[in-house]
Amino acid sequence: MQNESDRSLSGFYKTMNPREKKTFWGCFMGWALDGMDFMIYPLVIGTIISLWQVDRGLAGLAVTGTLLASALGGWLAGYMADLIGRVRTLQITILWFSSFSLISAFAQDFNQLMVSRAMLGFGFGGEWAAGAVLMGETIRAEYRGRAVGSVQSAWAVGWGAAVVLQAVTFTLLPEELAWRAMFALGFLPALLLIYVRRHIEEPAVAVATRTKLAETANTPSILEIFKPEMLKTTVLASLLTMGAQGGYYAITTWVPTFLKSERKLTVIGSTGYLAFLIVGSLVGFLCGAWMADRYGRRKLFITFSIGAICLVLAYTQWEITNEMMMWLGFPLGFFASGYFSGLGAFLTELFPTRLRGSGQGFCYNFGRGMGAVFPALVGYFSTQYGLAAAIAVFAVVAYGVFLWAAWLLPETRGQELYAD
Repeated sequence: MQNESDRSLSGFYKTMNPREKKTFWGCFMGWALDGMDFMIYPLVIGTIISLWQVDRGLAGLAVTGTLLASALGGWLAGYMADLIGRVRTLQITILWFSSFSLISAFAQDFNQLMVSRAMLGFGFGGEWAAGAVLMGETIRAEYRGRAVGSVQSAWAVGWGAAVVLQAVTFTLLPEELAWRAMFALGFLPALLLIYVRRHIEEPAVAVATRTKLAETANTPSILEIFKPEMLKTTVLASLLTMGAQGGYYAITTWVPTFLKSERKLTVIGSTGYLAFLIVGSLVGFLCGAWMADRYGRRKLFITFSIGAICLVLAYTQWEITNEMMMWLGFPLGFFASGYFSGLGAFLTELFPTRLRGSGQGFCYNFGRGMGAVFPALVGYFSTQYGLAAAIAVFAVVAYGVFLWAAWLLPETRGQELYAD
């Protein structure tokens, strides 16, 4: 039984064994560098539009292409993790997305850049799938939520690193070279392979399961998660992640544009506002990680979905000044990010070990692929109903689906994982 000190956010780290700590830091660094690579493009998109005279819609399509490719890559990588192992799949995906970040630096036109970013997305989605399963199976049940959720907070660290990288490269280099240098530096995650190969071991439960399957020649099919006994879980988990990510992308894609173009706020995009946004995101991740173990996965999702709905309605319906907006960056980052902390552990606990990679990889990345459609829907409907109404409707719908699916799925806090 846990004592009260174990319930603190950092309490889990004190009692982890060396194997768990090495896995924790390997996955933390991997997700941070993954986030850095992904966020480089949104930070240089303005420069690329200017230099190559690219239409804004086409420039935005590159983000959608990256996310859609990541959905497919995540599912396939999850299935690979079931077949060849979590650690080996993690190594392949890290090398993959790092290499295509480097290739992006040498693009000669926008079509080449779109292709290289889509291919980066393929590995980007795969890295999350392999890393989340690896963490979920390595960390003990009593603090799986905090540990996996704390790894998820590395996204904010990677985002911040990308902002710092932008400031440095665009200060030292002319803009026609600076954006290429940022993509080239996106190859740095490949160095993480050295750490992974030396320090991270395959989870015992995964090894036992693959050994058992090999002895019985009972290799799972990639479509087994859609069989009758698993279908309800797969569908509800997919809707959960679709709502979570659809709301996130609708807000983060369009709220800044809405506040700048329609509310005429000048603080959006400033260093100070980004700092509040990123810090809010980091605190949200950490708070969500603590809540996942303290109160359960479902209560975390329900609380944050309601908070996000209230926040997006406030943003779109209230009159907000520059001074208010600077401070509101913190709750935007907090509520739009914090619930992601619970998703990794929750999906790990929903599926049996033999299907865990495939199930977790499909559900999370189905949500990512469908979620990528929400910004396009907001843009389309905004031409008829206005941007404020379009953001509010689609964000509320997305978070409503998230809340509904969380309500129907079982609570999994403290669930042990077994070989099957």
